[in-house]
Amino acid sequence: MLNRARVHPQALDMTSETSAKVPLILSTSGGRPTRFNYGIIVVLLAWLYIYFQVIWTLYEGVVDFFYADTVRQAATQQPVGDAPVEFGSNKFYALCGLGGILSCGITHTAIVPLDLVKCRIQVNSAKYKGIISGFRVTVQEEGFRALAKGWAPTAIGYSLQGLGKFGLYEMFKIMYADAIGEEMAFQWRTSLYLAASASAEFFADILLAPMEATKVRIQTSPGAPPTLRGCFPMILKSEGIGGLYKGLPPLWGRQIPYTMMKFACFERTVEALYQYVVPKPRAACSKGEQLVVTFVAGYIAGIFCAIVSHPADTIVSKLNQEKGATAMGIAKKVGFAGLWKGLMPRIIMIGTLTALQWFIYDSVKVYFNIPRPPPPVMPESLRLKLEAAGKL
Repeated sequence: MLNRARVHPQALDMTSETSAKVPLILSTSGGRPTRFNYGIIVVLLAWLYIYFQVIWTLYEGVVDFFYADTVRQAATQQPVGDAPVEFGSNKFYALCGLGGILSCGITHTAIVPLDLVKCRIQVNSAKYKGIISGFRVTVQEEGFRALAKGWAPTAIGYSLQGLGKFGLYEMFKIMYADAIGEEMAFQWRTSLYLAASASAEFFADILLAPMEATKVRIQTSPGAPPTLRGCFPMILKSEGIGGLYKGLPPLWGRQIPYTMMKFACFERTVEALYQYVVPKPRAACSKGEQLVVTFVAGYIAGIFCAIVSHPADTIVSKLNQEKGATAMGIAKKVGFAGLWKGLMPRIIMIGTLTALQWFIYDSVKVYFNIPRPPPPVMPESLRLKLEAAGKL
């Protein structure tokens, strides 16, 4: 015999006043109602706005390439706004830091669902066998709301990281170039990009580590509180400040090679695109055309970034999931093949992420009229020396 649930008569007689007090319910998870989370809608709307802005600007840039003559006059006009920001000034570094906050904070928060699935594949590949399987299992067990787990520490942590990553990169690049001189800065420019980006990322990861530890714990540990305000104090109370920073060394191992590849590959790819692909100098390109080049170079750099940094990323995910674990212990436990679990979703994620980050960062420079130096040109003094030596 089927048991029928009894409903109290008063429950069916709800006035408009009482119904207005009932919280909005989206779905149920484990028999418990789930309240509507307006933060998810805000993030989704922001992502959609940025997405369509990117698509429209890229479209304008592609049109510019094919109809260059009709936009040549517009391309030579000065940007609307205040006078250009002085290169290397405090305002220059501050605005570059703002560009980093926006580029990293927005993009990382927008792809939290993919990041969540990637982390779960890394820490439990038997259950989450791939991208599609990971999304399906997560939604079946926890509902769609679970795909937004960890968005708050992601937004805060990667905004702080972007501040250090981009702002300090510009500072170290100028500092190191001044230290070695114009000629060596050109000859050794790839090494210059690598050194400046590694220096910047070292400090940026110190800002990121506590939020990264909290994010991974929220996303991968079933017993962990599902929110920043619950999980962060829990880690601090049970493990102390060391619990928030135990993932810092492998985070350096993941992020420093990633950032070195991200900046050096991007800078040299931009240089190669203008030299071999784009049919005119950057100065003759419109802002839309330049941002298309930025996006393409960013995506190419992102693919290499994902491959270089993935093993360390797996260790970071496992380390922050398991209390008392060590980086070497995890590497031995999962083996060489296990270190590469989740590579494909990470390539998709990091390729798109890096392209959008460079696009947003360059767009901030355009908006605030921040100097955007063209691809490096050989100094005249060096050219004369090489000609005299018969090397040109």
